[in-house]
Amino acid sequence: MTLRQRVALHYGMGLLVDLSLVIGLTYHEVATERRLRKLLGDANESEVQQRKLFDLLVFSIVPIVLIGGWWVTRRSLRPLSALAESVERIQPHEPLEPLPRSHNRDEVDRLTEVFNSMTARLHGSFQQIREFTLHASHELKTPLTIMRVQLETRLQDMKSLPAADVEWLECELNEVMRLSGIVDSLTLLTKGEAGLVTLERKPVRLDELARESFDDARIMAESEGVKVSLGHCDTVVISGDRHRLRQLLLNLVDNAVKYNRPGGSLGMALRRRDAMAEIEITNTGDGIPPELQPHLFERFVRGDEARSRAIQGCGLGLAICRWIVQSHGGTIRLWSDSTKTTTALVHLPLA
Repeated sequence: MTLRQRVALHYGMGLLVDLSLVIGLTYHEVATERRLRKLLGDANESEVQQRKLFDLLVFSIVPIVLIGGWWVTRRSLRPLSALAESVERIQPHEPLEPLPRSHNRDEVDRLTEVFNSMTARLHGSFQQIREFTLHASHELKTPLTIMRVQLETRLQDMKSLPAADVEWLECELNEVMRLSGIVDSLTLLTKGEAGLVTLERKPVRLDELARESFDDARIMAESEGVKVSLGHCDTVVISGDRHRLRQLLLNLVDNAVKYNRPGGSLGMALRRRDAMAEIEITNTGDGIPPELQPHLFERFVRGDEARSRAIQGCGLGLAICRWIVQSHGGTIRLWSDSTKTTTALVHLPLA
């Protein structure tokens, strides 16, 4: 029996019961009560009471019909709610698990079958994209390495080269190194999302990493005149990969410096929040447009400011940050408030 038929059947049964009650009460009022009044003679008071009782019974049927219809509809549509919850749990980078089916061939079962077929095709597409990215990155590494070595070798003999040639070679070398960085970042992201990157799980002093990143931020911000400050720095130990956590902090402070304004400020803080470590990095730049904020952690997402100011980068740094944080069981947020102060907030579970 289909879902539509079940809803119609249950609702029809409820209406039939209610209609039977109405017909029975009406017949009792019109026929039986009138015959009794003729036999008993004058019974005005009794008639009034009976009419009140009749009205009460009739009008009580209305909420019964409404409540019964709501209950029947809710129960009949419960499989759709379960299906929606199962679909919401599907993640593009997690192993594919088919949605449970009832195999009664109603609309919900057919919809589940369609969803399973669709997710299987999407999963196959994700696999193809992932494999293509890995193969393309691998194939690009070798020629980029050769080009870099040749350019560096050529630049070693700078005295015999005209100044214009040296400048051109240095520019080409920078572009090759930038492309190599993009390829390495794509490879890391693709392998990480496919579960091919093994992270260490060792005790890490997060406060030591925060101080190291603070020193790095001061060096990077010196040429821009940005003032860097370190506020709270609680002693915090978490279980994780020291190298990846160092990369996380370096990416965040690098963004905070690049997207800051000349003479601005950059603040860092590390606090213990119950069972979590909280890392907060703020900077005073031009802010992030509201329409861009929901997409900050997607690949190759860059704002108009980055293009207009020719800020170096490829839009993969924040995607890598999110992967590192999620791999450690944490969360990351990034937003700008009304004062155009941008805040990056990371929560990581304590060891």
